Amino acid sequence: MEITDVRVRKVEGDGKVKAMASIVIDGVFLVRDIRIVEGPKGLFVAMPSRKLPDGEFRDVAHPITQEARELIHQRILAEYEKISALEGSS
Repeated sequence: MEITDVRVRKVEGDGKVKAMASIVIDGVFLVRDIRIVEGPKGLFVAMPSRKLPDGEFRDVAHPITQEARELIHQRILAEYEKISALEGSS
């Protein structure tokens, strides 16, 4: 699996969600609405989810293997850090 594109858009405000991301996998599969969230242990990536009638949230798309999960998280957080650094230098 290769992540061929990563797009990150910062979210305005002081909430826990810091940005939204989209990734393209192998140039053929797009995943949108990935959230970059500030948690108690730092930033983490939350895959797109929907709310079920019972109030529980379930991921719509998510990596199956730990290796894929780590790759997605690393690439998204690296892009977030890159755009954050660019904003800081302006």
